[in-house]
Amino acid sequence: MSANPSPRPVRSKSLGIGRVLVAVYGILAIAATGRSVFQIIDRFAEAPLAFSLSALSAVVYLVATIALVAPGVTWYRVARLTIGFELVGVLVVGTISLVAPGLLGLNSINPFGRESTVWSAYGLGYLLIPLALPVLGLLYLRTRRPAGAEADLPV
Repeated sequence: MSANPSPRPVRSKSLGIGRVLVAVYGILAIAATGRSVFQIIDRFAEAPLAFSLSALSAVVYLVATIALVAPGVTWYRVARLTIGFELVGVLVVGTISLVAPGLLGLNSINPFGRESTVWSAYGLGYLLIPLALPVLGLLYLRTRRPAGAEADLPV
């Protein structure tokens, strides 16, 4: 028996809630990519801004997925920035899609409609997961802050 206690296991992003977050981000990356590619190829002229926002959301979900998995302070910062951007995007696009859908080129506020985006109506077409996910992601990142990342965080 050793006199030195065994080191505490390092908490991994690939376990527990981290694994679920990565999986959901990955699924949304695939869903948003598929949706945006189809919309852009099939009917881009109908709502170019809305379909471009769908493509942007796909990129955001893809980068967030990679950043949540990748180790290190830099990727932690990328994850925090990407997920923060996602939250702002969902809130802004969601609000505009309900209050003034014409600004996005949408004919209605139907979140399941032909022109809707992933973030339309706060992601209602995706069971509001796009609204809840960045909040959960930011809370998760707050509990998994790596050493060296404290200096750039607001108090």
